[in-house]
Amino acid sequence: MNDKDHDVTNLEIEENSILHLQLFVAGTSSLSVRAINNLNVILAENLEGQYELDIIDVYQQPQIALQEDITAVPMLVKKFPSPNRKLIGDMSNKAKVLRGLGIK
Repeated sequence: MNDKDHDVTNLEIEENSILHLQLFVAGTSSLSVRAINNLNVILAENLEGQYELDIIDVYQQPQIALQEDITAVPMLVKKFPSPNRKLIGDMSNKAKVLRGLGIK
């Protein structure tokens, strides 16, 4: 196997990686609901079948929010693949969300 073949294999692994995402929200506030809806649309349109999303209510699971150092909500955390990234807001800016996830 030459270096070129090795590079293609690494690229295929990255392209086929499943994104592991966590969206931290505060109950059913209007901002949290908007973030959930906006993110679901972005993911469905751009990453169908290529992600796992956990929605975590900081009121119901404060220990996870503390472990992840969540300082504001709604906050989207990309856990895998590296690098980890955090995005704050209602996820209404599609281009910013995709860039933050390392997609475009």
